[in-house]
Amino acid sequence: MTPADLIGPDPKGLRALTLHAMACSRRDDHLKAVQAAGPQLASEWLDFAEKNDVGPIVAHTLLEVWESGFPAADRAEELFSASDRRMRTMMAELDLVAERLSREGIAMLALKNAGIARGIFPIPGLCPMGDLDVLIDRARFREAHALVEECGFKLDSRAEIEEAEVEAGLHSGGTEYIKQVAGEEVWFELQWRPIAGRWIRADQEPTAEELIERSVPIPDSCVRLLSPVDNMLQVSLHTAKHTYVRAPGLRLHTDVDRLTRYATPDWSAYVAQAREKRVCTAVYYSLFLATALLQTDVPGWVLAELRPPAWKEATMLRWLRRVDLFYPDDHKFSRPAMMVFAALMYDDVPGLMASALDTDPENLGLRHLPGNLRQGFHRMRDITTRYQR
Repeated sequence: MTPADLIGPDPKGLRALTLHAMACSRRDDHLKAVQAAGPQLASEWLDFAEKNDVGPIVAHTLLEVWESGFPAADRAEELFSASDRRMRTMMAELDLVAERLSREGIAMLALKNAGIARGIFPIPGLCPMGDLDVLIDRARFREAHALVEECGFKLDSRAEIEEAEVEAGLHSGGTEYIKQVAGEEVWFELQWRPIAGRWIRADQEPTAEELIERSVPIPDSCVRLLSPVDNMLQVSLHTAKHTYVRAPGLRLHTDVDRLTRYATPDWSAYVAQAREKRVCTAVYYSLFLATALLQTDVPGWVLAELRPPAWKEATMLRWLRRVDLFYPDDHKFSRPAMMVFAALMYDDVPGLMASALDTDPENLGLRHLPGNLRQGFHRMRDITTRYQR
């Protein structure tokens, strides 16, 4: 399947232009493509970009290429400026909490876009995000909760199915908090599991302790970053957690692109970790889509090492093409379809069975059957009732 096949119908070229705006690898080539298209579609392009949650990114690209005097220039300036103001506020809150936790000896790692914006990508305003995701050691979770509240955040939850309660967070993987700052609503997610996806088993995630041990500092900040290998694996799995297309959708693929450009991992170590955790299929599509859509410089041998069987690759790519990589707020999957698609992300049948029974692959024997059936009943009830579109 070619990049054009993945993009879908694009009569005005807005989809292709959006991908050029998003890409940071081979940036000069992408800017030339935008310049060649001309500024006449600027207003319509900004409408399209906002529907795909990448408004500030497209706005900045228009300003980068045309500076001013093009249709909707004022709107583009305001879009980027608003994102920049919000990100400055969010980064200040991130530093505030990290400094407070650091005084008590609690290391705090910024995950996903929060880490990319704070310590990797040079323009935070191009990293729009809904919340700040951080990782800490589970053993210090209750202490960290109290300190986050001390910094002015209030325990809350955006999900109807998730209660805002510390003990529940200790069980599920984390808690959420909210704070109003300078006219911005800042959500803060305190996690002790780095992924906490419903489809991924806990044994497939590295522990917070080992991630903290391998983490790296950010200059002039108490915030820490995942190591380059851990960071790439984490964002790859996070994209898979959102089935590559669900909100925030398209902009998820900038994570792989930006880490490849600014915090390149040891690809051999990355492949080794993916194999150890049995997540080769899941991360393959994250890397493949960034390469196909944004021309990210992921080595070809890496994709070859991770590639699933040909039938599975073709099936999942056709499926992603059908549900559309754009418009992340659209309905993407029915409940049965979501379950089948998630099943295809497993590397092997034992891994899928272990997930369905909420156990480890090593515990699939007959002597574990009674306990596995009990756990599997609760697991399948959770999956079938807590539907994510």
